Amino acid sequence: MNPSPRNRSSRGRSRLVPTQLAALAAGVSEATIRKWASRGKITRYGSPGRAQYDLDELLDRVAARSEQAAGRE
Repeated sequence: MNPSPRNRSSRGRSRLVPTQLAALAAGVSEATIRKWASRGKITRYGSPGRAQYDLDELLDRVAARSEQAAGRE
């Protein structure tokens, strides 16, 4: 069973989005979203065949990735 999403948004609810929207928000491919989830970098919610991702968690991941890239310059 998948864990319940953390209550992080300003309204006290998580904002779950499907893989396609998660990829669009992060500026990466859907395959990258699935890879991040399989490697434990982001949490996958939903049922088999219907993955969803917490938008706030995803944006935190993208920000951390950007900071790492900036540190290498």
